[in-house]
Amino acid sequence: MAKHALLSASSAERWLNCTPSARLTEKIPDTSSPYAAEGTLAHSIGELQLQLALKKITKRQFNSELKKIKENDMYYEGMLDEVEDYTNYVLEQYNEAVSKSKDAVIFLEEKLDYSTYVPEGFGTGDCIIIAAEELEIIDLKFGKGVEVSPINNSQLKMYALGAYDKYGFIYGIERIKITIAQVRLNNISSWAISADELLEWAENELKGKAQLAFKGGGDMVPGPWCAFCRVRQTCRARAEMNIETYENYNQDPRLLSIEEISEILGQADDIAKWAKELKDYALDEALKGTKYPGWKLVEGRSNRVIDDPDALVVVLTKEGYEEEKLYKPKALEGITNLEKLVGKKKFNELAAGLISKPPGKPTLVTLDDKRPELDSAEEDFF
Repeated sequence: MAKHALLSASSAERWLNCTPSARLTEKIPDTSSPYAAEGTLAHSIGELQLQLALKKITKRQFNSELKKIKENDMYYEGMLDEVEDYTNYVLEQYNEAVSKSKDAVIFLEEKLDYSTYVPEGFGTGDCIIIAAEELEIIDLKFGKGVEVSPINNSQLKMYALGAYDKYGFIYGIERIKITIAQVRLNNISSWAISADELLEWAENELKGKAQLAFKGGGDMVPGPWCAFCRVRQTCRARAEMNIETYENYNQDPRLLSIEEISEILGQADDIAKWAKELKDYALDEALKGTKYPGWKLVEGRSNRVIDDPDALVVVLTKEGYEEEKLYKPKALEGITNLEKLVGKKKFNELAAGLISKPPGKPTLVTLDDKRPELDSAEEDFF
């Protein structure tokens, strides 16, 4: 099993904001999700495609490795097309780099050490391109839940530190470009920072917090970074933050003001998510034998199921019921599943003119959301 850094770059947003969390979660098993496994497979495809394009492997080697990848349960047909958006971007950037400098270089799945600033810190950069005093870190993100921004991205800045420490002096790097390729959200975006600014951040902010986190010190600070924390269900600071939201408004006047409603709306999703995670955690622990005062484990409600559909059809048709009326009409798979089956690019070609996107249902979001504001007149919606 691969070794993981205590202060990993991927969890940097969490331990930089909540320094005790690294040690608190250290001995709790990290249950890998199917999304993580899918992402790992996508990275393997991306590396393989680039190795072939860069002539680091033969077509025969490519086909042999691709065959193994296709045998993975997480593989689906459209995955190749989706990852290709990342590999095409990488090749475009590399070709541009070569046009700027004959000494341009590219590294794939590069092992990076940033322990100068983070105790025992190391990781792997998906792609590094260096040319004309600029180093670009390109990171493939296969998730499609939340859009990831490259701006001040702690994970990628730490990888950039490792890359700069390894190649900065050799190539005289003065500028760092950080790129996120979140292919399934059509999000390929970049952000740049000078090498001096990166080193200043590392020395004045990263280093001190990393040392504190490594010792397990500091205050518990809940926030968006709690999402993947392995003690998020039982964290007292997070519980107090969510419960306090209601306590603060238990006062006269007896009706909430617009400002108070606005503040609660900002916390509502977090409160609901925290409550569900707490319930799920308590149920798992109860199944293991934990007793919670005032609560008991019982069998939940269930729906009836047909154990042998074919046998039931035989019985009913013998009684004179028409077989066609015993089955549901055929239903077409959803667009996402059809794209996986056919391949995203080919599906878009074949389905051209046959798919539309109706207006979405109005929803309240914060002002930093990228979508344009709608007219709030009720008759516009109904």
